Amino acid sequence: MAREKVLRKDPSSSARRRERKDTRPQEIVAAAFEEFATHGYAATRLEDVAARARVSKGLPYLYFKTKEALFKAVVKSVITPHFDAIRKQMESTDMSSEEFLKGPFLAFIQELVLSRRAAIARLMIAEGPKHPELTAFYFEHVISHGIEAMRNLIDRGVARGEFRPTQLREFPQLLIAPVLTAVLWRALFERHRHLDTDKLLETHIGLIVDAIRTPRRQKQGGGEKQ
Repeated sequence: MAREKVLRKDPSSSARRRERKDTRPQEIVAAAFEEFATHGYAATRLEDVAARARVSKGLPYLYFKTKEALFKAVVKSVITPHFDAIRKQMESTDMSSEEFLKGPFLAFIQELVLSRRAAIARLMIAEGPKHPELTAFYFEHVISHGIEAMRNLIDRGVARGEFRPTQLREFPQLLIAPVLTAVLWRALFERHRHLDTDKLLETHIGLIVDAIRTPRRQKQGGGEKQ
């Protein structure tokens, strides 16, 4: 009888194992993100990802056949949800385009620069030219959607009489150009001279809005300041 008790499985232990099995892909992706962010793409090894995730050396290959597939999973899991969230806000907001740019959009890019996710941007800049399949994937799933969303926001501002039609519609990348400056500065020069990236981005968005605001809005803005 005692032997039966020893051999009898603990239901709660079995449930924990099943739960761990269900979450293993997410654990592997989270570990891979940290490895890519720390070591870059080329230097990251799947066995190191397995060690960080505390799984067997071969388990990542069960879910992700190649390092490229694992990197794409990191982009889908760690990067795109944040961009999708701000894009959905852009599409559904009741705020004016100017209010949105100076509010949620500014907060989004300020947080991005300071976040761990900025390491993926640095990785793409440093190693993307050697891995065109990664840049193509990143463009398709992140960049292209962001460009479309920013262009739609600009168009809505023009349609509502907030903004003048300008070349910003053709080059919405101008809205986020300082993000790359801020990311690179923090990676390369921050130790030599501090840059207030929050203020940099706030100033940039303010200058852009001032440049494209309609004359009627300019007068309203001037009146409010008096």
